[in-house]
Amino acid sequence: MSETNPRLRAELEGIPTYKPGKPAAAADGPAAYKLSSNENPYPPLPGVMESALAAAGSFNRYPDMACTALMSELADRFGVPTSHIATGTGSVGVAQQLLQATSGPGDEVIYAWRSFEAYPIITQVSGATSVRVPLTDGEVHDLDAMADAITDRTRLIFVCNPNNPTGTVVRRAELERFLDRVPKDVLVVLDEAYREFIRDPEVPDGIEIYRDRPNVCVLRTFSKAYGLAGLRVGFAVAHEPVAAALRKTAVPFGVSQLAQDAAVASLRAEDELMGRVGSLVNERTRVVEALRGQGWTVPETQANFVWLRLGDRTADFAAACEKAGVVVRPFAGEGMRATIGETEANDIFLQAAEAFRKEL
Repeated sequence: MSETNPRLRAELEGIPTYKPGKPAAAADGPAAYKLSSNENPYPPLPGVMESALAAAGSFNRYPDMACTALMSELADRFGVPTSHIATGTGSVGVAQQLLQATSGPGDEVIYAWRSFEAYPIITQVSGATSVRVPLTDGEVHDLDAMADAITDRTRLIFVCNPNNPTGTVVRRAELERFLDRVPKDVLVVLDEAYREFIRDPEVPDGIEIYRDRPNVCVLRTFSKAYGLAGLRVGFAVAHEPVAAALRKTAVPFGVSQLAQDAAVASLRAEDELMGRVGSLVNERTRVVEALRGQGWTVPETQANFVWLRLGDRTADFAAACEKAGVVVRPFAGEGMRATIGETEANDIFLQAAEAFRKEL
């Protein structure tokens, strides 16, 4: 029998594997909390569980492939035409659709590094080449360097705002100056998965930026602030040619009816949502101030997580946190991201950080 294997695409060789946040393991010791995946610690918003349970009764049927009700709700919420919206399996699913629509072998995709770890994966899957531009010393996108990196092969640029995993932001003046330098045939994707947590008035709403710029696409998700991480639903707002291309590259029936109905119910519970987000922002402030009081250098974060650059001590810090009862997200040799979670979880994290700091 021949040992020849089916021929697969060479671009898949050596592709990095997406590493999900490590779950909180059950232990005989302290209570274990998961602060490794930027999840919302609150239960579903009012009306969401009821909507999901109702949708569960029709699992034998295909969902609405056009996501009609959700598209209409989003159009009303953001004041955009439904033809400018496309949905997908979380914002990362929509991001992969963007790569399919714009980039292939010989093309280049620019993004900051470190940033969202899915960017190099989906870029390599598309066959395009990643162009990683280092963050500044302040852990912020270096937009001047990113503009300098543009070539005639550039097809797409990701700007993660706030940036995952550092939580830092790009403000209006610098973003608009950057966009003015980008050729009009290069798509700029403003990845705003953590938009609801921003409190800096100088950080622009990407949907306002997109209105006058046909080469700007905005990504949003229901996974973070809205607490629907397990249902996988996100969306893009872009001018019609881009949005239409996203709908063409979407997996048919990819967004379940349960996810669609839960997203609609979540949008209708926005007052409750903003109250919960406000509580998490207050906790964020408390955690950042406590870490700085312990002597840590903490970048200003506008997301629902904090970042510590730890270099070769990253794994040791993560292990110390896990031993104390909280699981964080280490990036080997670089640093650690910890989600703002329940008050009890945040307290354990701060205690572990303080103890580790004293050993340095």
